[in-house]
Order: sequence, then structure tokens, then C-alpha cells
Amino acid sequence: MLMPIATLLAWLAGPLVVLAMIDDWFLRPSRRLAALPGTAPDPAWARAVYLVLPVAIVGAIVRVVISEQLDFSLVLVLVLLVSTLIWGIDRLLLAPARARAASRAGAAGVVLPLPVTVDYARSFLPVAALVLVLRAFIFEPFRIPSDSMMPTLEQGDFLVVNKFAYGLRLPVLNRKFIEIGEPQRGDVVVFRYPPNPAVNFIKRVVGLPGDTVRVRNDQLIVNGVPVPVADQGRYNDGCYQNMRLGTEVLGSHRHQVLSCRTSGGLYAPPLASCNRDMGHSYLCDETEGGAEPDANDTTYDRVVPAGEYLMIGDNRDNSSDGRVWGYVPEDHLVGRASLIWLNLPLGRSGWPDWHRFGNRIE
Repeated sequence: MLMPIATLLAWLAGPLVVLAMIDDWFLRPSRRLAALPGTAPDPAWARAVYLVLPVAIVGAIVRVVISEQLDFSLVLVLVLLVSTLIWGIDRLLLAPARARAASRAGAAGVVLPLPVTVDYARSFLPVAALVLVLRAFIFEPFRIPSDSMMPTLEQGDFLVVNKFAYGLRLPVLNRKFIEIGEPQRGDVVVFRYPPNPAVNFIKRVVGLPGDTVRVRNDQLIVNGVPVPVADQGRYNDGCYQNMRLGTEVLGSHRHQVLSCRTSGGLYAPPLASCNRDMGHSYLCDETEGGAEPDANDTTYDRVVPAGEYLMIGDNRDNSSDGRVWGYVPEDHLVGRASLIWLNLPLGRSGWPDWHRFGNRIE
């Protein structure tokens, strides 16, 4: 429900800004000068524009934040450029014109209020610059959109992504200009999805350049050595039932994984216990197993090319990852996921899980 409302407000923001600028820059100063020494009320249509405009701007900001295919750094750069342009035009052209108009109207020395749109632009400049620097070089927020990293990360988790862990990159261009570090096996990484770089994905680094990786019965085998997984019993949360829960040690990371050993994949009947708005649910039925390989195994060794990484989700049987679409080039890396700072179970009923707030990501 939030996305359609935010999208509508975002579409309204553009025309409202244009109307506000036309009135604020040209019509309102004339009304105020004509009414001196009194005050001139704004017409009804202008009052409506100024009333709705802040709401539309907030909606546009929300739309940018929750969007999965919008380059927020590009948006910030555009906001900086537009705000600078608006402030510069007013400073160099419109403010002197207002002073001359006041002089002609016999009100020399009267300082008309700064146009609201110019005041907004002037206020946005330092904020947008600060956010751009923080987001481009230090930390970036990220929202978990799917179940592919369960149980480590859940849909509705909001993460802090460390942007300088793998080097500093120029915003928008994504070109590295300072080398700092490289991904380590087991890191949870946000990256641009290779088939569609406008979308950010999050997975775990399983294969480094030159590694040989195979998946057998949902267990990773890296360079011929099986990655240790300790059985933790069965996992049930109402929407996932009878899944295998294990603790995996990959590199320096110890984390939990979900799996189901069946050649038929996850069976997904509607489960009354599932609290998802869309009703998606998954049942692990391992009676379908047999001579065929597990549904998400790789039946051959995959050698990770130089300068690329193999990413796989912790939810081994419900993750679209490198087993399907290949490798992630180094220049697609966004940063390392380090902390859960908020949990809002979007798409599910119920309250936020307060216990997840502040959890480090292993």
C-alpha cells in the first residue's frame, strides 16, 4: 500500500514544484508589492499548491528510499545540481529584479521574503551534500526485499552497508579511486545485479577469484573441501515448514543456513499459518528425494574467473543467485552488509522483531 501512495505523490511533486516556482518567483512578489503597506493573501489555488507540495516531496523521498531500481546516488547528485541552479538563478537574477520592482513601486528598501522554492533549495543543498558523501563513501542503507538470505536476514530487515570496506568509488560512475580491501569468503555483500545493474542484490561470497566451487546436497564444496555445516534440527516459522536448519562456517564467518534435500524443489501449498500478505509459503517434503541430484545442486565444478565472485544465498533452495545467473564482476560491488538497524516486516502482518535491531551480520 505504501508504494502506490509514494509513487502517486512522486508524480505529483514535479508539476507542483513547477507551479510553485511560477507563482513564487513571478506572481507572488507582484501581489505583495501591490498590497503594500498591507499584506496580500495567496489565491486558493496557490495555497493548495503550497499545502500539498511538502507532502508530495516527502512522498517522492519515500519512493526513492524504498525503490529497488532507482540509483539514489544519481538522485542526490541531481538534487544538488537543481538546488544549486535554483539558488544561483535567484541570487544572480531574480533577487535583483525583485529589488528593482520594489523601487519602481515606491517601496525601495523593502525586502520581500525569499521565495519558498528558493528557501527549499537553499535548505536542501547542505543536507543533500552531506547525505551524498555519507552514502557514497561511508555507509548506505539497504532493505532486504526477499527470503534468499534467510535465516541470516529476513524480508523487512534494513541494513547498514559499509561502503569503504572494498575501496572508495565515485558516486554514479561507480569507479574505484582508492583501494582499501577486498571481499573475503563468507562476507555478506550488496552488489549490482549483473543481468540488470539498476537493481541491487545481496548474497554471501562463496567463491573468490580462482576458487573451484560445487554444491552437493546443499553443502558447499570449495576447492575440493566440504564447508562444515552442523545440523540444528528443523526450521518452522509458519511460512517455511520442515526446512533443514544448519550452522555453516565459511571463512571467518559462522552463520545459519536453510536447505531441503529434494530433487523436486520446495513444495508451496497455501499454509494457514503463513502471515504473508501474498500468501507465499514453502514446505520441505524430502520424501521426493531419490537418485536425482538436489534441486539446487551444481553437478560440476565452477571455476570463478579472475576479477569476479560467486555469490550464493543462505536460503539454499529459495535463492536466485550465482548458480543461476553467473558471477559478479568486481566493479559491481556496492559494499559489505554489517548491521541490522531496523526491522519492518513489510509484506507480513505482525509487529517488528525488536530482537533484530542492532544485530551484527555474520
